[in-house]
Amino acid sequence: MEATRIIAIRHGETAWNVDTRIQGQLDIPLNENGRWQAQRLARALAARDAVDTVYTSDLLRAWETARAVSESTGAPLLTDEGLRERGFGVFQGKTFLEIEATRPEDALRWRQRDPQWAPEGGESLVDMRVRVTQTLDTLAGRHCGEQIVLVAHGGVLDLLYRAATGQELQAPRTWQVGNAAVNRLLWTPEGLTLVGWSDTSHLDDESLDETST
Repeated sequence: MEATRIIAIRHGETAWNVDTRIQGQLDIPLNENGRWQAQRLARALAARDAVDTVYTSDLLRAWETARAVSESTGAPLLTDEGLRERGFGVFQGKTFLEIEATRPEDALRWRQRDPQWAPEGGESLVDMRVRVTQTLDTLAGRHCGEQIVLVAHGGVLDLLYRAATGQELQAPRTWQVGNAAVNRLLWTPEGLTLVGWSDTSHLDDESLDETST
C-alpha cells in the first residue's frame, strides 16, 4: 500500500497565544499576525506542493488558516472535529499563571504530563491520543498515494510528533510546534514516519507577500 503524505500545520497566531491563555476548544479567531502567517503559508504551499485535500479542525483559528491554504492551492476544504485541540475544561480562558495560582495541584499534574489526568470538564492525554489517532487513520486512509494537509492545534501536532518518533506521552517536549510551521509525515496502516518538522522558512520569505502593481 502506498503511503499518504501529510503536511501537518498548527493554526496561525491568536491573541490568546500571545497572552499564554488556554484556548482549548473555545473558538478564538486569528489575530492580524496569524492571518498574515496563514497567507504566507498558503502561498508557499501553492508554489511547492500538490495538495489533494485540506482537512481542518472546525475551530475558527484552524479553519481560517486552512481556508487560506484551500483557496491558494485549489484543494477542497473539509472540517473534522477529531482534529480539535485538547478539551481543557475549567482551564479554558485562563493564563498559565492564573492556573498555577488557583489550582496548584492540577497545575502540577498538568506540568508532569500525567497521561490519565484531565482538567475538570476536560480531556486526558490518553483520551486525546485515541481521538487523534483514530481521526488520522480515517482521514489518511482515504488518500493513499496522495498528499493531504491537516490543519489543527499545538496539542494535536505534539501527539503526531510523538507517534512518529516513539515518544511517550510523559516525555518532556523538546520539539517546536510553532504557529503556521510546516511539518511533514508519511502515514501507512503501520503508523507514522517523520519526514521534516517545524519548517518556518516561508514566514521569512518576503517573495511570498502580495505586491501591488
